Amino acid sequence: MSERARADEVYAELLTRQGEQWVEPRIERTRRLLEYLDDPQRTYRVIHITGTNGKTSTARLIESLLRSLGLRTGLFTSPHLLRFTERIVVDGEPISDPAVVAAWDEIGPFVSLVDAQLAEAGDAPLTFFELLTALAFVAFSDAPVDVAVVEVGMGGAWDSTNTADGDVAVFTPVGLDHVDRLGSTLVEIASVKSGIIKPDAVVVSARQDPGVAAVLRDAAAAAPARIAFEGSDFGLAEQKLAVGGQLLTVRGLAGEYPELYLPLHGAHQGQNAALAVAAVEALVGGGSRELSTDAILEAWAEVSSPGRLHLAGIDPTVLVDAAHNPHGAAALAAALQQSFDFPEWGVVLGVLDDKDVDGIVDALAPVAAHVFATAPSSDRASDEDTVADAAERRGLPVTVHRDLDDAAAAAREWAVSAAGRAVIVAGSVVLAGEALALADAQSWKGAADGA
Repeated sequence: MSERARADEVYAELLTRQGEQWVEPRIERTRRLLEYLDDPQRTYRVIHITGTNGKTSTARLIESLLRSLGLRTGLFTSPHLLRFTERIVVDGEPISDPAVVAAWDEIGPFVSLVDAQLAEAGDAPLTFFELLTALAFVAFSDAPVDVAVVEVGMGGAWDSTNTADGDVAVFTPVGLDHVDRLGSTLVEIASVKSGIIKPDAVVVSARQDPGVAAVLRDAAAAAPARIAFEGSDFGLAEQKLAVGGQLLTVRGLAGEYPELYLPLHGAHQGQNAALAVAAVEALVGGGSRELSTDAILEAWAEVSSPGRLHLAGIDPTVLVDAAHNPHGAAALAAALQQSFDFPEWGVVLGVLDDKDVDGIVDALAPVAAHVFATAPSSDRASDEDTVADAAERRGLPVTVHRDLDDAAAAAREWAVSAAGRAVIVAGSVVLAGEALALADAQSWKGAADGA
């Protein structure tokens, strides 16, 4: 059997478990498994990232900068777009299939042991995300890495990733999402997320709602930990559009870094970049040592954020974005208006049933000339009629499509029928992954580049 087939068998085994949407405040189960494995998550330094939107992009920016400083890195993000190995990255590359198999062989006997203990106590077995977290932590230890950049799965305090003690705790903007699990107010959600703040850590946070900021300040004081906020302690001094991205001047915790080219679109990506600089300054020098501007330029020269304003097609232009809540959709709409010159956007929209469909549609309404309502390939998807009803309530032109293939074909045909039109596919990470696969299969960029 090939190594890829063996790695895919590991993933198939993970899929037999409760899915990653099955969440309970039971971090001690993951902690028990890791204790049997001699706590691999304590063998390297950790930057731990939570928030509502921008976590993955910020994590990628941080990881690339750490590598440019000569550190060997691990990166753990979720979910994936095309293949599960995207979630576990070692030194800039998705984990190899042999490394997946080796890590699974290492944890397998202890998984059976913990599962048996849980069954005896009347508890559910280890879940998909609990096991994937352990797999990543073991793989990083085996690599070995100097620093792991770890994105929270959901929340913070009781998330499986919180078995690691972050030297730096990073907070992207906190908004309303997963309200059934994290709380119905920003303060309640922030209280859960603040649980990643550990004693003697450095905390860096994006601009937050005043109530959220107060929660984070209180949690940092209680740890105790030092805290720095975008705006008062670091941030963007200048942000200008540039071909293929933007030029930034970042005021960090320790220095100012002028004319940094970032090949990502959207004001929010500039803010993510400032947060990333502050996080790396906090790790390598406690916030008091200036970074090399050349290192930042090198790190970000080729940085990408798959599934985030991702160019998937030309003639017509098709972008793919994983925005899946109102906050993310608002950032997407602003980026489309600020960074692109198309007066009309066709929005291919499909969402999962635990998301705020009306809120997402409201946020996208300012740019949506036509909505192509569809559904992601997921048993948790809202049906296309639900999406269409939300668009109709907002007074938007809408058509209903049975699947992404049909919706994308209609949207691309609509776009080429008049000048000044382009397409954005959004609403779900699942839909984003489908769109990228479809774009590749149908050569939306043309046969020349195979994309």
